[in-house]
Amino acid sequence: MTAEGIQYPSTQMAPAERSILREGVVAGLIGAAVVALWFLVFDIARGRPFLTPGLLGAAVFRGVTNPAGVEPTFGNVLGYTIVHGLAFVAFGVVAASLMAVSEREPALFLAFVILFASFEVFVFGLVGALGKSMLGALVWWAILIGNLLASVAMLWYFFRAHRALPRTLIGSWGQVFREGVVAGLLGAAVVALWFLAIDWIQGEPLRTPKLLGIGLLREADPVAAIVSYSIVHGVAFAFFGIIGALLIAGAERQPLFVFALVIFFTAFEVFFIGGVLIAAKWVLDEIAGWTVFVGNLLATVVMLAYFFQGHRELARRLTEAWAEED
Repeated sequence: MTAEGIQYPSTQMAPAERSILREGVVAGLIGAAVVALWFLVFDIARGRPFLTPGLLGAAVFRGVTNPAGVEPTFGNVLGYTIVHGLAFVAFGVVAASLMAVSEREPALFLAFVILFASFEVFVFGLVGALGKSMLGALVWWAILIGNLLASVAMLWYFFRAHRALPRTLIGSWGQVFREGVVAGLLGAAVVALWFLAIDWIQGEPLRTPKLLGIGLLREADPVAAIVSYSIVHGVAFAFFGIIGALLIAGAERQPLFVFALVIFFTAFEVFFIGGVLIAAKWVLDEIAGWTVFVGNLLATVVMLAYFFQGHRELARRLTEAWAEED
């Protein structure tokens, strides 16, 4: 208050504002660190450490659009790491603001989800703008996985700071998510073991994931192709399992969702074969089609068995309905 008795607004941030800023900065740094660690491991696996930040640094600071002959330099890697960290911090602050608003009005959490989805699209658009050759060198699916891992890590941090919000938003759906991930990983393991056995019998262990990694993910190195495809395979099945778990939960309330579940599992089989035909038709000349069909069928049976083990009442109702139709 001045001598004249006039009170001026304080320039200091309120505690709530400081909390949001702090949360956003920490969440952004966590996301940036996860992406950086992911690409470090990925680049080491393909025999070229720091290639990803080196290429992106060359594109940002030197305008390089053709990755041929570009080698990572300390300046490019450091410069891109700083820019990358600042971008994630800015994103984290916006996300923290939306999270704080969602605590007061849970319906606005949709804006939080849209922000993360838009961020993913923005990254792909930005990298795509650098040119097709640069996107190929950076490997699109590795970018997708890196950002997904960062999103999960940031969400984990936000939900730790806002423990009541997940219960308000998700409720019993947390169990559904867990079921989906476990079922998906079980399905992925069954398919992996099936093809390991097939390849072993044919005298070439790990031949199938190597061919799929080379054909679908464009990995030239056999070890990188196997590791890369195994990761993508597991993530895809986990995502597939989550959708299946949602349909099972829906079927508990409305039995008609069982038809959607059947259609979904059938579509998954068709989608995989179609994806191989579009991306790398030659793979099916190397891998017998019946082995793909049987592998996915075994995974489907195991996943459904796991689902119905946890939903015995639904299984009983479906069995009784089937018996009545007979």
